[in-house]
Amino acid sequence: MNKLLLSAALCALASPAFASPSEGRFSMSLLGNLDTPLSGDVHTGATVDIPDLGPLNPALAGVNAQLRIGARGHDRIYGAATSYGLEFAYGLDDRSEVFAQLRESSAGQGRVRVGGAYVPALATELSVFGTFSRYEAYSAEVGYRRYFGESGWARPFLAGRIGATETDAIRATFEIPDAGIVIPNAPFFEKAWALSGGLEAGVVVPLGERFSMTLSGGVSYIGELSSDDSAIGGLGLAAINDTGSRVSMPLSITARWDF
Repeated sequence: MNKLLLSAALCALASPAFASPSEGRFSMSLLGNLDTPLSGDVHTGATVDIPDLGPLNPALAGVNAQLRIGARGHDRIYGAATSYGLEFAYGLDDRSEVFAQLRESSAGQGRVRVGGAYVPALATELSVFGTFSRYEAYSAEVGYRRYFGESGWARPFLAGRIGATETDAIRATFEIPDAGIVIPNAPFFEKAWALSGGLEAGVVVPLGERFSMTLSGGVSYIGELSSDDSAIGGLGLAAINDTGSRVSMPLSITARWDF
């Protein structure tokens, strides 16, 4: 009897009792993260002379001004985005796997002071504000993940991914309140795809035979967006939206099921 009990205990210790990647094994994960922008402009700066404000406000016909627009980044306009998604992975062995992710990221509309309009007739600069519509992006990426340490325990990992991200069209409303000027709902970026990818480091914590939780952080990149100058080009601002790339730091938590 004692020999039987000892044999059973040894078998239990030798068997994988916790969720872990292994050769030929599939997994599915639910992803959630807070994605904080580190760099990248929504628009760049420009200085443009406007010879007549009349087309923008008939009451100001014959009054000239100089627009002084400053660069504004994702951090000032949108701040952190929230993201959620789905991942499917396939184990190559007990230390590595390949995976595919689908994610949706969003941030609420943002309103900032984008610059000023200097009016010589008043010898003063009037504030110019911009309100930008919601940021919505959809990513499809594939990657490779490498684990360290032994199965059955919390294991650190490194991962890299690459793919593409589609960002919804973004519109902007520009205002000079003190001059009664509003350019409403101007097209700013078109809906388009851009190259995206990222690197991350984290730890997977097994909580059962087939379930584990993952905590990770890293850096993500989305390439330049597709500009739409149809409303702002006539003001000499066609180049300010020839940008839109985004570098960010996602902090993620993931629930994972191994099959």
